[in-house]
Amino acid sequence: MSVFALLALAAVMTALLMGTVWVVAVRIRNAGIVDIAWAASFAPIALLFAALGPGAPPRRLLVALMVSAWSLRLATYLYRRVMGHHPVEDTRYQDLRARWAPNADARFFWFFQVQALAVVALSVPFALTATNPEPSLGPFEWAGLLLWFIAVAGEATADRQLELFKADPQNVGRLCEVGLWNYSRHPNYFFEWLAWCAYALFALDSPWGWVALYCPAVMLYLLLRVTGIPALEEAAVRRRGSAYRRYQQTTSAFVPWIKRRSPSDVAR
Repeated sequence: MSVFALLALAAVMTALLMGTVWVVAVRIRNAGIVDIAWAASFAPIALLFAALGPGAPPRRLLVALMVSAWSLRLATYLYRRVMGHHPVEDTRYQDLRARWAPNADARFFWFFQVQALAVVALSVPFALTATNPEPSLGPFEWAGLLLWFIAVAGEATADRQLELFKADPQNVGRLCEVGLWNYSRHPNYFFEWLAWCAYALFALDSPWGWVALYCPAVMLYLLLRVTGIPALEEAAVRRRGSAYRRYQQTTSAFVPWIKRRSPSDVAR
């Protein structure tokens, strides 16, 4: 089965999945579950490619395991976060619901379908590797596998550090600057992007693998300019005020890096 056929099947499957999730979202009045579905949907796609791809079976199995582990871990974390606040909807979706009223439910259906399309577009590296007939892993695949381990471990660590910080009653109202969050304002997003770099790197040993390089580029743009950091930073400034502005002055927005001195500290 060709790459295009695999992606076409994935498109149908993901569209049906997101349609079902939309029905649930309408019933529970919480569009935030689309985040859970977005993360979780990569696992069945990877398994589909592993089952139907014409490439070497060990490689197909390896990629399916990599993607499924990353996908299900992230989906589980998002489930705890989204449903932990249910029935309160994430502010992003509250804003969209208000903006799209009185046709919010219909607009959300197409919004969910756009998420399905995005999932398929980002699954190109998995489809390409599923068609690679080489029996053994190449140098880019070994490098991608190593980078994947670093990315998943880093993202899981950042998520866990934030969870533990928020779970401590003494930290209510305080800004998390522990662990990785002391070196980046969004370390989870950085390692998330690193995972997409790993998938693209892994695909480079496959025919037409260079095409997959657009995936980390698109993800970086989304995180830095669209749905990721900008919305979170704006909301954090509204909630935390000067404390968060000082955090912005001293801490890298994305790549973990050493602290900078704030202007107020220099003035002293």
